[in-house]
Amino acid sequence: MSNARPGTPGATRTCPHCRTSILESASVCPACRHHLRSGAGGKVAPAFSALQVEGTIRHPNVGEAWEYSVLLTIRNAKGEEIGRHVVGVGALQGTDERTFTLAVEVFTPSGARLPVGP
Repeated sequence: MSNARPGTPGATRTCPHCRTSILESASVCPACRHHLRSGAGGKVAPAFSALQVEGTIRHPNVGEAWEYSVLLTIRNAKGEEIGRHVVGVGALQGTDERTFTLAVEVFTPSGARLPVGP
């Protein structure tokens, strides 16, 4: 949970459906996609997506099974680690494949869409 006061940017709460820590301002849980109670913020969609990366790994159907861990690390401007989470684990065998997508959605106070880039 965040140390931020309620109503401050970055304040968090727990989704009543899936128990994931989410932004207090969210009206839809980004994890389970359930709609939350009315008046719980009002931000329906992110203002923009600052980053989206997608990749696929495939087992070549030779040799032993592969195991994988999906790790997310968040660093501040000084390079200090402020969050590290194992998001999922699993195994690939035969001709299995998995596609992984990472998206960073940004919410602005007014919901205004801002330009992205340098």
